[in-house]
Amino acid sequence: MSLTERERRILYSIRVASENNPTKPEFPPDSPKFPATSTYKIKVPGFSNVWIKDESYNPTGTHKDRLAWEMVVNYRDILLAKKDGRVKEKLPQLSIITSGAAGVAIQTVLNKYHLPPLKCLVDLNLKKDIVECLETLGCELYFTDLSRKPLSWKEILELTENPNGIDVTSSEGLDPEIIFYDWLGYEIINHSPDYCFIPFGSGHLYENVLNINKQEVSTAHHDPRFKGDVKVLKNCNFIGATVNDPRSKADKLFAHHRPFALFDEQWLRCYTLRGFCGPESNVYLIREKFLDEAMKLAREQKIVCEHSGIAGLAMLLQMKDKVPKNKKILIVNTGKAKINLS
Repeated sequence: MSLTERERRILYSIRVASENNPTKPEFPPDSPKFPATSTYKIKVPGFSNVWIKDESYNPTGTHKDRLAWEMVVNYRDILLAKKDGRVKEKLPQLSIITSGAAGVAIQTVLNKYHLPPLKCLVDLNLKKDIVECLETLGCELYFTDLSRKPLSWKEILELTENPNGIDVTSSEGLDPEIIFYDWLGYEIINHSPDYCFIPFGSGHLYENVLNINKQEVSTAHHDPRFKGDVKVLKNCNFIGATVNDPRSKADKLFAHHRPFALFDEQWLRCYTLRGFCGPESNVYLIREKFLDEAMKLAREQKIVCEHSGIAGLAMLLQMKDKVPKNKKILIVNTGKAKINLS
């Protein structure tokens, strides 16, 4: 089955310079560069070498823009398969559980490339301004009580009336443990920090970074994007920052259930035992007062973020007596979604 004229236009509008050539990056799509966002030094009382990887510079303000671009690449692959006659179905719609940022990012690029609208499964208590933003962008919204039970990919597709679609929340077919944030992962580990603090919501970013670190510290054949120091990275402590209180100000990090996360104690124990990361690597719960302190520091230094995005800095402040003051520390700021897009 050949492509329709509309599908042909979509296919040729999606340009992927390369999968892993740092001189031909693929993101952001309008002005590709590597690294795609800035990393700069910040002031944290008591520490001398703290840097921030600032994802607020992305098109819709968060690291989710990288995930969104991978969804466009996924559609390109489907169109190529259809062009070759190996696929005969119409373009599937994507479904996702979202608290806002992922929905905003994905729908924004789907609009740009004239792709089918995103089906968003959201909690009944999702903030009104986020709901209005998602609807204005063109998302198809479905509401449910996400606290009731963990949902399978089949249930997510059923609840979003998308039986022939693809669930982004869970789908291993999209390689979420590596591909969602592979370029970002290299941008992070290339700084060779002794400690790396990462917000932990869905868990995909944390898992991507550790998986990429594992690849590079355990091989002599490095990805062209890799410029890090293997000796340092083998001992880097990757600290995830999360919450377990639905009332937390870091609301984007809270999840009633994480059925699709790879992370668990056994997974991480194997990584540390095999020398893929430092022994303190783990995901820890943040106390609210440190989130407020982190936001205050961020505002003073004009860092665009929300409590969820700057959770890594909050965790550093919480662990300040346990982290050596002269070590190189990298904070990942996942940013703040631009809810009022125009």
